[in-house]
Amino acid sequence: ITTKFPKDKLEVILFGDEARRVDKGDIPFIQVGPFHTNTRDGLRMARQLLKRTKGMNKQIFMITDGKPSAMFEDNGRLYKNSFGLDPRIINKTLDEAVACRREGITISTFMIARNQYLVNFIEELTRANNGRAFFSGLDNLGETIFVDYINNRKKKFR
Repeated sequence: ITTKFPKDKLEVILFGDEARRVDKGDIPFIQVGPFHTNTRDGLRMARQLLKRTKGMNKQIFMITDGKPSAMFEDNGRLYKNSFGLDPRIINKTLDEAVACRREGITISTFMIARNQYLVNFIEELTRANNGRAFFSGLDNLGETIFVDYINNRKKKFR
């Protein structure tokens, strides 16, 4: 993306207990930790970064293999629940997907797991955002993301 479209900006955000930006050069060295998955915080950080950009084609590519299991409450406290899909966490995450949609940000979710209840959540998130979902393994993931990126550019701006 950065080679073919040098004017475009690519940010990488990890979301464990909390979201954090990561330099693209550090991607090969990222290790999985004993964290929960704060999808809401990751989407919120991505939305805030995209809000500051001047480009018209604003997209989030979310790669996930886990369910949302954490969120920050309004008082700043981290709420965690690893057992099943917690309605409090799910509803706040869906609210963030809707906020992205209202700001013209498309979410393309690349789901690595095949668990049906997680697939159902991703389908619900996709409907809330009017985004796209891809259910795949790790093979050719980069190519699939790039093709989706190109298709979205063409669909909206040509």
